[in-house]
Amino acid sequence: MTAVMIDLEGHQLTNEERELLAHPAVGGVIYFTRNYHDPDQLQELVRQTRSAACNPLILAVDHEGGRVQRFRQGFSRIPAMADLLALADHAEQAAQWAQDVAWLMASEVLAVDIDISFSPVLDVNGISEVIGDRAFARSADALIPVARSFIKGMHQAGMKVTGKHFPGHGSVAADSHVAIPVDERPWADIRATDLPPFLALAPFLDAIMPAHVIYPDVCDKPAGFSTRWLQDVLRAQLQFHGVIFSDDLAMAGATVAGTMAERAKAALAAGCDMVLACNDRAGAIEVIKAVTPLLRQDTRRPTRCYELLAKSAAMNLTTLRHHPRWHSAQRVLATIEQRKHG
Repeated sequence: MTAVMIDLEGHQLTNEERELLAHPAVGGVIYFTRNYHDPDQLQELVRQTRSAACNPLILAVDHEGGRVQRFRQGFSRIPAMADLLALADHAEQAAQWAQDVAWLMASEVLAVDIDISFSPVLDVNGISEVIGDRAFARSADALIPVARSFIKGMHQAGMKVTGKHFPGHGSVAADSHVAIPVDERPWADIRATDLPPFLALAPFLDAIMPAHVIYPDVCDKPAGFSTRWLQDVLRAQLQFHGVIFSDDLAMAGATVAGTMAERAKAALAAGCDMVLACNDRAGAIEVIKAVTPLLRQDTRRPTRCYELLAKSAAMNLTTLRHHPRWHSAQRVLATIEQRKHG
């Protein structure tokens, strides 16, 4: 039974990390820029990671594009999602660009044997600086068709899709990495402004990551710790049956739920299938110890999570770079870059 996704310290595994990966509660690893030097090194780290584990691992990365792309040298530079609509001649071109860029991003990540990139961002870009140009658009009506095409491109590459940050992080200024954001708007405003992308796209999403944001008109807990949000709204109203990931439990927005162990228990109790414990090794160990007894009681969790594993062997990077669609996507990137800086 697996419910914890951890991170790694550097370019290769430490002895402590080998021990953690062998623990039955660990079901995933997320990679960061600190884990990357070049594609060959990364692929060897991935091989070591999988070999050390006692469970099939979901390997993940935040590789959205723009400001949030963990692997740079040796990978295509993915534009910020806001650039797609902003720089296209019309909405149809933006949607086609989104599909091509998503296929490229997902194909390159899969080529190094990483299962998922946590994308796309489905937040409507309001006043949040941490979201900003990570969002496709400033309105749900503009966002939904472009995001739908992005999802289609990821699926065409063979990658499962994670929408974030449910029910929307774009309308609060505070950054949940370093603060506890509170969205004081009434439920009617949230439903009208921020929820529509998740409502429209839920049937196409394989996973969802809730926001570490409190919406007091709905619940006094952040969405990722709230049965009201995860069970009543996401599962019941949106009829979402995929995987629910917590956002990183070490973020400031999660501290309202207590210690790292208490945060993990609260997230799992609310309905998360897998919790992320990153950038805090002592906290991750605390989480693993705390959740282990809980996992024996729930046989559903691994069934959902394992659906996110890549189903077939991906092209390696060398083969991928000879693929006609890779070259077509490079032309899209060149056009976007030229329009942005030309």
